[in-house]
Formats: sequence, C-alpha cells, structure tokens
Amino acid sequence: MSQAGLPEQFDVIVHPARELRGEVRAQPSKNYTTRYLLAAALTSGETRVVGAATSDDAAAMLRCLREWGAGVERVGDDAVIRGFGARPRAGMTLNPGNAGAVARFLMGVAALTDGTTFVTDHPDSLGRRPQGDLLDALERLGARVSSQAGRLPVTISGPVRGGVVEVSAERSSQYASALMFLGPLLPEGLDLRLTGQIKSHAPLRQTLETLETFGIQARACEDLSRIHLPGGQTYRPGRVTVPGDYPGSAAILTAAALLPGEVRVSNLREHDLQGEREAVAVLREMGAEIVREGDTLTVRGGGPLRAVTRDGDGFTDAVQALSAAAALAQGETTWENVATLRLKECDRISDTRAELQRLGLEVRETDDSLSITGTSTIAGNVTADGHGDHRMIMLLTLLGLRAAAPLRITGAEHIRKSYPAFFAHLQALGARFEFEERRG
Repeated sequence: MSQAGLPEQFDVIVHPARELRGEVRAQPSKNYTTRYLLAAALTSGETRVVGAATSDDAAAMLRCLREWGAGVERVGDDAVIRGFGARPRAGMTLNPGNAGAVARFLMGVAALTDGTTFVTDHPDSLGRRPQGDLLDALERLGARVSSQAGRLPVTISGPVRGGVVEVSAERSSQYASALMFLGPLLPEGLDLRLTGQIKSHAPLRQTLETLETFGIQARACEDLSRIHLPGGQTYRPGRVTVPGDYPGSAAILTAAALLPGEVRVSNLREHDLQGEREAVAVLREMGAEIVREGDTLTVRGGGPLRAVTRDGDGFTDAVQALSAAAALAQGETTWENVATLRLKECDRISDTRAELQRLGLEVRETDDSLSITGTSTIAGNVTADGHGDHRMIMLLTLLGLRAAAPLRITGAEHIRKSYPAFFAHLQALGARFEFEERRG
C-alpha cells in the first residue's frame, strides 16, 4: 500500500536504502503547537496559530479545547482559536487520547472549573503514566481531586486562589508547565517552587516563552527552581507562528548521516529553546558532516561515525533517533541521566534495549542510562515491535534503512502522534516502504 490513504492501523516494511538525497521542510513543532493552542484558548479573543502541527497531540488539544468551549477552526495550515479566557466550560469529560503533555497542561487549567474529568482510550499507555505530583500540588492549592492512585481517570474541581506551592520536577517538567499556564489567571497568582532534580529545563523555558508571547509576565530564577507568576493577568490574543520541530527532525538528520547522499532540512531556526536542537551538536561530535545556512541544515552522509557519552536529559525526545547513529558508530555510546525515558509511551530504556538486541546489537542499561555498542551490520528479515511509541518507530525505521534485508515494524500508525508525514518525508528523499493494513 502506498503512503497516500494509509489505513487506521498498519505495519511498515522498511527496505534498505542505498542513499538519501533531496530537501524537506521540518514539520511544525509539536511542543510549541500544544502550548500555543492552549494559551490561545486562555485569551478572550481570536488568535491565529500559523503553521500549527497536524499530529495526534495537536488534534487532541484542539478536541479538548473545543469541548471546553473554545472556537476552533482549521484554515489551511493554520489554527484559528476563539478563546474562553479564564472560564472553561464546567462539567466536561475530556479525552486527550495518548497525549501526556496535553493531559497535564489541561489538568492544571481544570482548577478554573467546577469540575472536569479526564479519561483516556489508551489505558495501557497514558493510563499508566503518573499524574500524582501535579494532582498533589493542585490539592495543596485547594482543588478537589479524585484519581485512580494518581492515574487516569482523574476529576479536578476548583476554585483555587493561588499562593505558594511546591511541585516535584523529578519525573517530568510538564507538571510545572501545567501550573504555569494556570497561575496568571488566579487572584493571588502562583509562586512555584520546583523540588527535586529538575528534569528537562528546555520545555520549561518553552512554556515561559509562550507565556511572554501571549502577554503574561513571569519571573524565574536561573535554575528555574523558583518561578513567580503574578495573579489577575489576562492572556493576549494575536498571531503566532510555530517554529520547526527539532525532535522529529533529529530522526531525519540522523537518517541523512547514516546513508550516502546530501539532505537539506529547512525551517530549523538556529536560536531555539527546544532542547533537541542539541541533536545537531551530538551528530557533529559523532563525526557527521552538517552545515548550517540560516534556518537550513545540510547533511552529507555516509561517513564513519564514532561513539559518544552524553547526558541526554536535555534532549530526551531525540535520544531514540540518535540511538540509530549509536547503533552504527564505532565504539560504545552511552546516554546518561535519562531515567525519564522510562515514563514515556513505552519504557524507552528497557524496550529500546530489547528491540536493538533483537536486531543483533549489544546493549546495556542501568536505572538511568542506555549503552549501545555499534556494529557494521543490522539484521534484516526481522519483525520489530513499535511498542505503540512514535519515537521507537522512528528509531527502528532508521535502522531498517541500513539493515541487511527488509525490516517489519508493527503498529507503525503510532507515528501520527508526533510526525504524521515522517514516512512521506523519507520517501521524498529516496527511502522505500510498504504499508500493510493490520486488523484487530
């Protein structure tokens, strides 16, 4: 089956590729899209989000905002949002699908309502992910909360006035971001105190940048352990443009580094708060030839790569894509300080180890690290499990391009969560895939 008209559920068969050549435009950022859409809904006017992502996460946010009372319209590549201000519709049941950040951001804002219930039709993925740190913080602010031991389904009721509140940042930065969207709308604002070892500073800075873009004042200390959000503010509507997506583009850049040819990826701004921008520096350190001209990166691939040891906490959403480079680099690559990878759509440490070992690689793991010894040959004629995880599907696809024979990846439809055009972009560069419908 061709790329056009892909079925709802499908496996992909990845054929080995001789080279990749051509140009693609980076898709819109998933992380900025969800933040901009929520901030737009928190205004009392109309906002045009230019170049909004079309991923499952973006669709989940739009669906939930519509059910909360926002006007939502897709106009070409843009999303036009008519906001509900500080008054989301009460008594609603929202289903964010498998979008963890969407669920958490909305849970924070739910404290503005007289009652919002969150459910998911992905009980084995989002349904298992912990929400307790955020729920505990909301309860300390005075919200009424019920949950299944800190997991969905969750019901949250306000009102809350604000004040000083602690929230753990050990397992996810998304809990703090959720409270940051809520804080400016509370009468007393919020003084956030982030406890534990703060994970993923970059997404917190993206949230602060989003607030500033929508006219919200906030002050944060250098290490982000204290964030002050004055109360009684209003989100300002207008026009915002979504930047290109570094986490997804890390997979395209890695693919280009692994195969002979020349690939250009445009729409990736140089000065950007996405932590996964660091993937460019990691690939260069591994030996990839990457040249930047403005917002365009050119990769001349096929050269030898060497192993690195890196703290991966700042670019967690690129770790799996970069693991494809590690699998074909000389030596042992180690991603350190990546314990949060265990709390994603799958366990991205243990499950990645299992899939790479299935393909013949030597892989080790600890509680918070993943080590991969590179090889010159990736096994083919293998069926790999996508684990319902878009990042796992990207990793396995890249390895399939360098495998000795075709590689089948199950559950490839989950790529839509963050990068629906992923296979199309690789096809445009010369990759070849077969798509087989899966039933049941």
